[in-house]
Amino acid sequence: MKTLRQFTVVPALPERLERLKDIAYNLWWTWDSEALELWRRMDLDLWDEIYHNPIKLLGEVPQERLKALSEDDSFLAHLDRVAEKLDSYLAATTWFDAQFSDREEKTIAYFSFEYGLAESLPIYSGGLGILSGDHLKSASELGLPLVGVGLLYRKGYFRQYLNSDGWQQEYLPTVELETLPIELQVDAKGRPILVEVNFGKHPVVIQIWKIKVGRVALYLLDTNLSANQADDREITAQLYGGDTDLRIRQEIVLGIGGYRAIRKMGINPSVCHMNEGHAAFLTLERIREAMHDHRLTFEEAKVATAAGNVFTTHTPVPAGNDRFAPERIEHYLAEEAYKDLGLTAERFLALGRENEQDPAEWFCMTVLALKLSSHSNGVSKLHGDVSRNLWKRIWPETPHSEVPINSITNGIHIRTWLSGDMASLFDRYLGVRWWSNPVDTAVWERVEQIPDAELWRTHQRRTDRLVSFIRKRLKKQLTRRGLPTSEVNLADEVLDPDSLTIGFARRFASYKRGTLLFRNPERLAKILNNPERPVQIVYAGKAHPADNPGKEIIRQLAHFCRQPEFRHNVVFIEDYDMNVARYMLQGVDIWLNTPRRPLEASGTSGMKAAANAVLNLSILDGWWCEAYQGDNGWAIGSGEDYSDPNYQDQIESETLYEMLEKDIVPLFYERGRDDLPRGWIKRMKRCLITICPVFNTNRMLREYSERFYFPAAEHSLRLVADDFAAARQAAQWEARVLAAWKSVEITQVRCDVENQVVRVGQKAPIQIEVSLKDLDPSDIAVEVYYGRLNSDGELVDGRPKRLEFQRKTSKGDAVFGGEIPCHTSGRFGFSARVILAHPDIPAVDRLRSIKWA
Repeated sequence: MKTLRQFTVVPALPERLERLKDIAYNLWWTWDSEALELWRRMDLDLWDEIYHNPIKLLGEVPQERLKALSEDDSFLAHLDRVAEKLDSYLAATTWFDAQFSDREEKTIAYFSFEYGLAESLPIYSGGLGILSGDHLKSASELGLPLVGVGLLYRKGYFRQYLNSDGWQQEYLPTVELETLPIELQVDAKGRPILVEVNFGKHPVVIQIWKIKVGRVALYLLDTNLSANQADDREITAQLYGGDTDLRIRQEIVLGIGGYRAIRKMGINPSVCHMNEGHAAFLTLERIREAMHDHRLTFEEAKVATAAGNVFTTHTPVPAGNDRFAPERIEHYLAEEAYKDLGLTAERFLALGRENEQDPAEWFCMTVLALKLSSHSNGVSKLHGDVSRNLWKRIWPETPHSEVPINSITNGIHIRTWLSGDMASLFDRYLGVRWWSNPVDTAVWERVEQIPDAELWRTHQRRTDRLVSFIRKRLKKQLTRRGLPTSEVNLADEVLDPDSLTIGFARRFASYKRGTLLFRNPERLAKILNNPERPVQIVYAGKAHPADNPGKEIIRQLAHFCRQPEFRHNVVFIEDYDMNVARYMLQGVDIWLNTPRRPLEASGTSGMKAAANAVLNLSILDGWWCEAYQGDNGWAIGSGEDYSDPNYQDQIESETLYEMLEKDIVPLFYERGRDDLPRGWIKRMKRCLITICPVFNTNRMLREYSERFYFPAAEHSLRLVADDFAAARQAAQWEARVLAAWKSVEITQVRCDVENQVVRVGQKAPIQIEVSLKDLDPSDIAVEVYYGRLNSDGELVDGRPKRLEFQRKTSKGDAVFGGEIPCHTSGRFGFSARVILAHPDIPAVDRLRSIKWA
């Protein structure tokens, strides 16, 4: 065919309906129940058919229907209420506004590989993306000066269906940009704003799209431009598609291209937050920019920019972190990074290696982010501990507890995941402060005021809708497989809304043990088919396209679903997404989670279930270690770790059966004359009271702000003031001290109570002599590191105490002294150490230079 010429057709809305566009182009509607109802009211069947896409809805609703709506007083009143609500929301004073006035000085750029904002925007795959989406939504709620940066995947993430054998099949959806709530960013003359990155010696051009998420902007990068080579146009085609070559190119676009994009649009962030290591190349771009614009050395620019970098790791196993062969790094970054940064290949590659002396070690994005950030964290307390152990090789002389990786436990954006019915119930009994004041946690105590009958009826309505939804989905699944009508119609008999319903939905990976419940199928069948106390299970989830063991788990579940003893009370819902998740999270009674501890970094699906008063039944892993209180759900086991996976499965499956048979199922069916399970409802209320105030992204964002963002912004601003004077001084100081560091030596440790008995309340005096050669006592920090000894004579729960410089000896050694406090009885030990002392050198660097006695 000869050259095609294009044009675009846009909806012709009646003037009275123009505000629908404003609402559609701001994803605030995804968490406002009245706005959601507005779209459903226009055409409910079409709304469901088009994947809850308001832009597409406005284009496909017939003009006759639009005209009728423009003359419908009731609909117009509804539209006006929602439009006014959006306007008020955008103009309201936020938590940040009430606390601070320096928005520009505290600007945060948040980088993530995926964002789960709405099912109609397929740029997410699972938990990481959902968390990123909720992060932006809560940033909007709190009014943080935050912008998001990601990639615009034109083919999205794969859709799933199962073949006749139950094996997962994948296909990519067609994404029409014209039907997405995105706006191309243009300059004053209407020309697209473009930035470039170099892959080796050839440039790749990137254009920028914007999505409004309440008060927050998300910028998405797109390489599908005619100016680019064919394979470069595919860089932003698909999420988690292709090989490691595509992955490194995507990560260069996200990190380097993303930072250049926001800078070109006039955004100058004080803080850059990397959500996982995918965006870690931005640390190098920040250094390059500082070197180029302010004539800094690499070390000076590193000190200045690392102060404003924040990194969150989500992966508890080494294999989950992106690593690239040295030759691949050199191929793509020799021109872009080596030369601009003034580094040799060896020195550059060392930035991404745990052992900088090992030339065979691959370049790790997580290591790069850890080394060039001032704040790093895991996503639960347990995961923080796991991460410190995982990455301790970067700081080989640092005690485990001091490895500079903290923890901030994940949360959820409650309003996104809460059912409209439950939200209305909260409005009646908690008042509107539960959503209008996102920092008010005391309001959740009012859950006790909700009548048991109302809470239970609200939950039952959601269970009824879940069962209806599942039956419709099953019919579509069975019809697509070509089954006879008689079998398709059996879907109408699947599940019972009055039965105890267990939900299990997540990515199918081996460690999540999706078939643990089926370890003893005969025993499970007896539990499910008890005529007086029936139980049913709903499964959903995808396996990564390359994860055949995960696909095999799905296949096994599909086969179990077809067996006569399970076919009416066990179902697998295909193509898990945000919409399926909401139905399940809002409608089941139990949310089951069975990972191998400690491989679940956090897990947020259980938080979403809890917000809907659904009780968790989970291994004590990730967030549940912190949330479980004995009366707000159930724990499988007591947090044991096993070396034998088969033995672990045996023990924990038996425990699971016991809990169902003797505790959970009887409690659910224990009813009074009013047919209310009051013991169960009591747990539902405890679940809401204890979990909702804590495990939400409003709390999470406040914690990031107060512990990381704002201190990092203040430190960064201080370093760059007066033409980077403090950064220059700190880098020069570090170079001088490190040059003399080999000569630093602890020559003597004196403690009068060594090998003696001390009473509680006394203090043990200690003196340490250090040979400094050319250094000054102010250049170093001398510490005693002390703590309790275990039965093997190893120091546990150690802590440092800094000693004060007292004098110099006749030989010129520096004497430092202090006291070890003795607050409790027991056997204690101590050692002495010397570390760098400059306050502007981050802990990630200071703790890599430790001299022990």
